[in-house]
Formats: sequence, structure tokens, C-alpha cells
Amino acid sequence: MTVSKTAAADQAKASRPTRKGHGDGATEGTALQLGELSELLGYSLKRAQLKVFEDFLRCVAPLQLTPAQFSVLLLLEKNPGRNQTEIAGTLGILRPNFVAMLDGLESRDLCTRVRSTNDRRSHILVLTDKGRAVLARAKKLVAAKHEARLNALLGPANRAALLAMLAKIAREF
Repeated sequence: MTVSKTAAADQAKASRPTRKGHGDGATEGTALQLGELSELLGYSLKRAQLKVFEDFLRCVAPLQLTPAQFSVLLLLEKNPGRNQTEIAGTLGILRPNFVAMLDGLESRDLCTRVRSTNDRRSHILVLTDKGRAVLARAKKLVAAKHEARLNALLGPANRAALLAMLAKIAREF
């Protein structure tokens, strides 16, 4: 397998120096060789996801929102009256994790759970006025900073291509 100059640069950037006394003879400051890791899509996607999430968290730090919480608020805005099972399923969040996240969002008065009139075992999720205001601020921060940086890095054509490829993986894999 050949490694492009970009992949080689990414490999060097992703490596970490070894600590003195903790290696097996590796030279201090020498970059770790990633080998096959740099050719694995899953590894590269995860590394990119971590960087993107770090940047997202910095951008919305004043609002104290995680990417998952932001996603929930976006879905609630566009899909009023949907139940928590639908929202969690769409985002791929496990039920226990989603319930804990909702508890946090509710305690901040960003959304509320209301018993469904059709199915008393189910809860409808409603975005509160405060939730709408926080979401509006978050959308502005994300667009002006986070997405703007990604767009500048990738360019419009690569951004569109990457979105299409990621959607294909999510849909067909």
C-alpha cells in the first residue's frame, strides 16, 4: 500500500512521542509509526470525529452543549410532537444514555417531556422557549465558527462530496 504525502503528514501529526523509561528502547521524541492504521477508514473517521467534536465544543462552550445535545435540540425544533424513542433512534443513542441526556436538558429547561395522549407509555418531547433561544444562539455560533472553519478547510466541492460519502456509509453499511 502506498501512502500519499497528505496521509504521511497526517500520520506524523497524529503520532505521539514516547515517554522516557516507559518504552521498549524507542528513541525519545521519535514519532510512533501508525502503519496500517493510517489506511483504515474507521480509524481515520474516528480521528477526524474527535477533532471536529473538540472544535464544536470550543465553539459552543458558552452554551455548554455537546454535539449530541445540539442534535437533539435541532431535531426537536424540526419535528415537534415526536416521542423520545423516535428522536433517540434517529440519532443512534441508546435508551439509557438518552434518558440521562434528557434529564440534563430538562433540568436546564431546554426541553420538556409530556405524556403522549395516544400512548401513555410514551413521552412527547417539546422544545421550551429557553431551548429555542439557546438553540438559536448555538446555530449562529456553529455556522459562524465551526462550520465556517470546516468549509474553509475542505472547500465547497469537497464538503459536498464528503457529506455524500458519509451519508452513503450511514445509509448502506
